[in-house]
Amino acid sequence: MIRRRTLLAAAGGTVLGSALATGTAHADATIAVNPGTSYGNWEGWGTSLAWWANVFGARDDFADIFFTTKSTSYNGTSLPGLGMNIARYNLGACSWNSVGGQSMATSPNIPAFKQIEGFWQDWNNEDPASSAWKWTADANQRAMLGKAVSRGATTELFANSPMWWMCQNHNPSGASGGGNNLQTWNYRQHASHLAAVALRAKNNWGVNFATVDPFNEPSSSWWTATGTQEGCHMDATVQAAVLPYMRSELDSRGLTGVRISASDETSYDLARTTWGSFSSSTKALVNQFNVHGYQGSGGRRDLLYTDVVTTSGKKLWNSETGDGDGTGYTMAANLLSDFRWLHPTAWVYWQVMDPTAGWGVIKYDASTLQAGSIETKYYVLAQFSRHLRPGMRILDTGVSYAVAGYDASARRLVIVALNTSTSAQTLTFDLSRFTTVTGGSGGVVPRWNTVTTGGDKYASYSNTFLSGKTVAVPFAAKAVQTLQIDGVTI
Repeated sequence: MIRRRTLLAAAGGTVLGSALATGTAHADATIAVNPGTSYGNWEGWGTSLAWWANVFGARDDFADIFFTTKSTSYNGTSLPGLGMNIARYNLGACSWNSVGGQSMATSPNIPAFKQIEGFWQDWNNEDPASSAWKWTADANQRAMLGKAVSRGATTELFANSPMWWMCQNHNPSGASGGGNNLQTWNYRQHASHLAAVALRAKNNWGVNFATVDPFNEPSSSWWTATGTQEGCHMDATVQAAVLPYMRSELDSRGLTGVRISASDETSYDLARTTWGSFSSSTKALVNQFNVHGYQGSGGRRDLLYTDVVTTSGKKLWNSETGDGDGTGYTMAANLLSDFRWLHPTAWVYWQVMDPTAGWGVIKYDASTLQAGSIETKYYVLAQFSRHLRPGMRILDTGVSYAVAGYDASARRLVIVALNTSTSAQTLTFDLSRFTTVTGGSGGVVPRWNTVTTGGDKYASYSNTFLSGKTVAVPFAAKAVQTLQIDGVTI
């Protein structure tokens, strides 16, 4: 979400040493897909709305590009829709009114398009029907939220910061020294704001938030009064104090079915620390554990999975990630590491559109707010999101450069693999553990190819065939390929 996150991969955490090293393809290799080991049903792909939707929320073409799989014309190019089915709505913290002579303090470094207007603008009245609440706020992001839902997306509500007036210094970018900035007397009010919006969304917007997360990278130290976006430091003690209010505020409005997600820490290791600090009663309040993927190739994904899923029985999402590599290679490598070690059931990119080159999959100009070029990363993401679909079982491949998903009803196996080598190689996929493997007509295996260094961009081919229960596929250096093998039974 902020550019300093690019440092996390280099500075943060412990890499899985030999485990990752042996999972890296440097020469021709054989990958055996194991249907006997699976990691749950895949829930899907998504993006946070926030800034890009604040700019482009009224545009149907972007709604189709991101939230459907149909082809959509964009700047003279026919783009294959990414098929995302998760939209995270960012509850804003800004307003420009005065209350009792007090008003919002603004960081000199935050651009206007990153200032998201919140709804509860006057602390004197908690009644959402009163004039203290401005329900016409944040029109563009709400518009994209509605478009995503109408295209079948499930939704999550989260806050980068509490409303400015809930903050100690009235600055929704953070405290001057980067410390806790949510006033102790506003713990419940922060939860109340979120719950009131969830109820309004249900009753007036046609949006039923599945989960609500009151935090965003709360333990990180970079939320300061001179920051470039909304953010608020809330240490684990503050989080533990807010979570009971979150549950009670939802329940008091009849939203007992809305689940709580937390804590959206920036890295795998920091997420483990926060989770480990919670008491059993605090953990019981959290239905879904969200983590961000900004640690890149670092961090103990495997230990986080053990702590959260194996030990605590919680659902686990990588609810936000991003990087500045527009080729998509870094994204693919980290995503495949997630599949190998973290085993999330959903994966959400931060901003699918971003002004900084490489960060989004489509670029836009921060000054003119005009949409621009398509990053190769777009086509890399399509290799995953268009083929690993909700409901598929994620199967074990034994390596950190390939993932497999199985659709039992369609008898379809999908494999997405990355050549991590700087030279071409052939990857052979061993499917001998499956009962039946026939492929399409004549044993054909449709495949799609994107070369991150230039060349094919989600190009489709029908010239690959099964040989018994194996399929061998040549990969260009740093290429991502998707294979669709039909007629497969376990």
